[in-house]
Amino acid sequence: MKRYAKPLQSTFFGATGTLCASLFASALLSGAALAQQNFDKVEIKTQKLTDSIYMLVGSGGNIGLSVGPDAVFMIDDQYAPLTPKIEAAIKAITPKPVTFVINTHWHGDHTGGNVNMGKAGAIIVAHDNVRKRLSSDQFIEFMRVKVDPTPKEGLPIVTFSQTMNFHLNGDDIAAFHVPNAHTDGDSIIHFKRANIVHMGDTFFNGFYPFIDYSSGGTPDGFIAATDRVLAIADDQTKIIPGHGPLATKADLIVYRNMLAATIGKIKALAKQGKTLEEIVAAKPTADFDERWGKGFVPPARYIEMIIKGLPK
Repeated sequence: MKRYAKPLQSTFFGATGTLCASLFASALLSGAALAQQNFDKVEIKTQKLTDSIYMLVGSGGNIGLSVGPDAVFMIDDQYAPLTPKIEAAIKAITPKPVTFVINTHWHGDHTGGNVNMGKAGAIIVAHDNVRKRLSSDQFIEFMRVKVDPTPKEGLPIVTFSQTMNFHLNGDDIAAFHVPNAHTDGDSIIHFKRANIVHMGDTFFNGFYPFIDYSSGGTPDGFIAATDRVLAIADDQTKIIPGHGPLATKADLIVYRNMLAATIGKIKALAKQGKTLEEIVAAKPTADFDERWGKGFVPPARYIEMIIKGLPK
């Protein structure tokens, strides 16, 4: 963990200012470890996308929010200590409580507020594999951390295998599973009428992605997830990434091209029988490191993740 404790100047964690990469890792740990982190300076910022849909940025995964006469529909809930600040940001928009929380995947920077939201009465929804992973001990090899099971109140009580549809607030909202991308339980949420897509951590806008190969994530799955969204997006689509600023289809195309180029080069070197050390030394990501290599995942670790995420 020490090698990742260097402060990063970025919006990777969704908060302004300098944050430690160890915050992201420790947020995937037990509640006791998370309680030691200081969230006092974290500010929840609200970005209005339409008259009823918002993006909330704090520390952790970007939150999507639909507010209307039918329900308050929330996508991800960041860290447990931030729940009061998140609730305050929502109350500035509507006095209504959160009705639904849908998790894009199981990681603690997206599900850390589940227990608080569940206790407050929200219905938590996610892919089948999210509940399975939240219900049991997990080990994230990339960070070498063990993750304790989530208490019952924070578990999804409605799960799905492929798709789930919500008809709320004048919109048709489709949640669909993209297999083995960031994890094995990723969901993308599409507001069809509003033309807004929340991609969870299948999209890191401005950073090399974190491929959680120990949770079923794969490089090819990342590309496939991106292609799924490109197929439904147009030039007016607003895309909420898991981390980083609001994006457009053009931004996602640039991201997809980076993924294809870097993954392709690394695969080619691996097929030649080169070792991980030899592949890193060949610098297959050099053309992209200046733009994409300054986030939580440095180039050498990105290469390692791709190698470990390739089919055995």
